[in-house]
Amino acid sequence: MSQGPRSGLAAVSSALLAMSRHLEVRDVLKTIVASARELLGAQYAALGVPDDHGGFAQFVVDGVSDEQWKAIGPLPRQHGILAAMLQEAEVERLADVRKDPRFEGWPSAHPDMSDFLGLPIRDGDEVIGALFLANKNCPKPEGSCGFTQEDEELLSILAQHAAIALTNARLYERSRELTISEERSRLAHELHDAVSQKLFSLRLTAQAAAALIDRDPSRAKGELHQVAALAAEAADELRAAVVELRPAALDEDGLVATLRTQIQVLDRAHSAHVTFAGRGVKALPSAQEEAVLRVAQEALHNALRHSGAEHVDVTLDRRGSGAVLRVTDDGNGFDPKAIRRAGRHLGLVSMRDRASGVGGTLTVESAPGKGTTIEMEAPGG
Repeated sequence: MSQGPRSGLAAVSSALLAMSRHLEVRDVLKTIVASARELLGAQYAALGVPDDHGGFAQFVVDGVSDEQWKAIGPLPRQHGILAAMLQEAEVERLADVRKDPRFEGWPSAHPDMSDFLGLPIRDGDEVIGALFLANKNCPKPEGSCGFTQEDEELLSILAQHAAIALTNARLYERSRELTISEERSRLAHELHDAVSQKLFSLRLTAQAAAALIDRDPSRAKGELHQVAALAAEAADELRAAVVELRPAALDEDGLVATLRTQIQVLDRAHSAHVTFAGRGVKALPSAQEEAVLRVAQEALHNALRHSGAEHVDVTLDRRGSGAVLRVTDDGNGFDPKAIRRAGRHLGLVSMRDRASGVGGTLTVESAPGKGTTIEMEAPGG
C-alpha cells in the first residue's frame, strides 16, 4: 500500500464508501478526485470526462483554489498526456511530465507539476474518464517519480470503483430526467382538464347571460358576475400550472432563490397570502435540494387547492449541516390517520418517499379545523 497520509485498508474503504454515497454525477466526480488525492498523498488531482468534440464535458480538480482555477482559463483539450490516456487507455507514471515528448505546456497561471500518475477510467471497452495525480508529497531522488507501483495498483482499484459510481450516477440522472418528463406530462394533462372545465362552464354561463339580457336583465347581470369569477379561476389555474411546468432553476439559482421565486408567483396567482423566509441555509447536495423543492411544491399544492387556507407560510432554516423546510397553513386541516384509512394520501406518501430517499425525514401535524404543518428535514452533506 501507498505510504501516503491515509494508507491502509480503512482508507481505501473510506474512499469507496464516500463515492457510493452520491448520486449526482458532479458530486461523484468531486468525491473521486478528493479521495484519490488524499489516499495517495498528492498535491494535485483531476478527473476529466471527455465529450465527442475533442474537449471535456466535465473537468474536476482538487488541490487548486477557486482563484487559481479561474485564472487558468478554459477547460483543457484532449491533447498530450490526457489524449494518450483517453485514446490508448494506458497508465502513465512519469518522473517529470514536463520532459515527456507529448507534453505541450500549460497556461501561465497553471501550477507547476513534475511527477505524474494518470490512468483511464473504463466502463467495459469504453473510456469514460481520465484520472490523474501530480506532485507526490514525499522525498524524491533527482530524476525519480514519487508515485510507486503500489500507488498505481491502488489508483487502479479506485478507478474501477469510480467507473461503477460514475455509471450509476449517470443512470440516476437519466432516470430523474424521465421522471421530470413524466411529471410535466401529468401536469399538462391536469392543466388541460382543469382549464377545459372552467372554459366550458364559462361558455355555458355566457350563453345563459345572453339569453336573459332582454327578458331578465337582473338575472343576466348575475350570470355576467359568474362569468367574471370563472374567468378569474381559469387564469389562476393557468398561472399555477405555468409555475409547476417551468423547470426549476436549482443549478443556476440555488434552493432558496428558486423557492422564493416560485412562492412569489403563487402569492400573486392565488387569493391566499403565501410568504417565504429563508434563514442561514447553506447549499445542500443537489439530490437533497431537489427533494426539498418537490416536497415544498406538493405541500403548497395541497394548501392552496384543498385546504381553504387564507395564509400559507413557508420557511427554510439551517439545522446543523442540513436544513429544515416547514410549510404551515391555516386551512381546514385533517386527521392524518383518517386520511390513511380512507386510502387518500394528499401526496403524503410521495413526500415521505422523497424525504427518505435522500436520508431525510418528514412529519405532518394537522387536525380538523386546526390547519396543517408539514416539515421536512434534509441532513446536508
